[in-house]
Amino acid sequence: MDTTDVPLQAEMVELVPNGKHTAALTTSTMPSLAGDRFEENQTGTAEMEEFLPHGAEKKQTHFTDFEGKTSFGMSVFNLSNAIMGSGILGLAYAMANTGIILFLFLLTAVALLSSYSIHLLLKSSGIVGIRAYEQLGYRAFGTPGKLAAAIAITLQNIGAMSSYLYIVKSEVPLVIQTFLNLEEKTTDWYMNGNYLVILVSVTIILPLALMKQLGYLGYASGFSLSCMVFFLISVIYKKFQIPCPLPEQERNLTGSLNATSVSTSDYQNGYTVLQAPEQGTCTPSFFALNSQTAYTIPIMAFAFVCHPEVLPIYTELKNPSKKKMQCISNISITVMYLMYFLAALFGYLTFYGRVESELLHTYNKVDPFDVLVLCVRVAVLTAVTLTVPIVLFPVRRAIQQMLFQGKDFSWIRHVTIAVVLLTFINLLVIFAPSILGIFGLIGATSAPCLIFIFPAIFYIRIMPKDKEPLRSTPKILAACFALLGVLFMIMSLSFIIIDWATGGGKSSGSH
Repeated sequence: MDTTDVPLQAEMVELVPNGKHTAALTTSTMPSLAGDRFEENQTGTAEMEEFLPHGAEKKQTHFTDFEGKTSFGMSVFNLSNAIMGSGILGLAYAMANTGIILFLFLLTAVALLSSYSIHLLLKSSGIVGIRAYEQLGYRAFGTPGKLAAAIAITLQNIGAMSSYLYIVKSEVPLVIQTFLNLEEKTTDWYMNGNYLVILVSVTIILPLALMKQLGYLGYASGFSLSCMVFFLISVIYKKFQIPCPLPEQERNLTGSLNATSVSTSDYQNGYTVLQAPEQGTCTPSFFALNSQTAYTIPIMAFAFVCHPEVLPIYTELKNPSKKKMQCISNISITVMYLMYFLAALFGYLTFYGRVESELLHTYNKVDPFDVLVLCVRVAVLTAVTLTVPIVLFPVRRAIQQMLFQGKDFSWIRHVTIAVVLLTFINLLVIFAPSILGIFGLIGATSAPCLIFIFPAIFYIRIMPKDKEPLRSTPKILAACFALLGVLFMIMSLSFIIIDWATGGGKSSGSH
């Protein structure tokens, strides 16, 4: 009997938009074939129910209930939205520390490897009929495999929420400064990012996170992707509006001009510009290596993590097949690859070596009162603020599964987990020197597990030896792929730890 056509275990997973999401699982146990050791106890708690409202319908959901509902084009949109996250804000900084050519090579390599790992996931899911990332881990290695996958996804989501709140911390003061028409940042509490991120967490994020259902999920998903497209268009537009060297406010020019025997000021696009004496300030670098280069691949890996969402999208695909889902994955990765490269290229060519680890923050150097940049800031802030509760839900669900499986729903536990998570993430954001550290650490740990290591070892373990012997070419390639992920993790962590030990990570946010 071909198990490819008959799923042994159905996993309904809600899509968590953008931001490096995870799956919210509701398990439906189906009859297994002889020899299949996959067993999962079904929980009946309200905590394990879907957090999207479905009216009064309470019947159990099976895999076939989700067949034939999502078109090819909408699946491409969903997966593109799953890929697109806050990582796009750090790619210009990555290009500044690798050069254009090396960046393009590394971005292409990560994109191709991501596509190959999706291929491994689809083949593994086709063998055992499981379409949820954690359950592939359970099928391959039992409870340890499931826990390893769940922990990696949870860390990825914590990293996503941390990056979102860091954007809130760094951008909200600038928005307030613009609205109040303040030329310089004051010491008032409402201009302190640490206070503001706590305020946003308590007044907006926490109430949404305490809901049992998130009905705005679909709207936030589309809005978030739209904001990033708006961000990309604005970055391209500003490249042709901002001269190089960077414009200086007239009030800052006097001292610099008096210090020179000949005035070197010019006037471009409405900005007064001081022609910097340094050579190469506005010359792009095509190949570069420095202490910050170690963050490049982790940032890229963080930006391409979508693998926990691939199988849920596959589940909801109309007339699903591995070939169709692979095509959807390739198209989505290609689209995001182009968006990532364009955002990085034009962001880098705008600021060159002065680009910061969070690109949007760099535009404040040019004109703090720029209306377009203000609109982009407000849009991105709204998107990330609404996305944090959505990402928090499945993290809480994973904790529920790992620590409180089978227990009845408790408001005390529901609230406590949310408060503890938000408190931990706020502390991480407040004490993190820059968003680069978040991108680097998560991109060097959970991202390689989800992209490289887990898909490969799951494939090797799940694929029957009678179909593909251990020494067959596909399994050898998968083993090499897993080894590549391990080496990538070790090297990235080593370079990042060395950079932090030497003080490089502390100054990275102020370049």
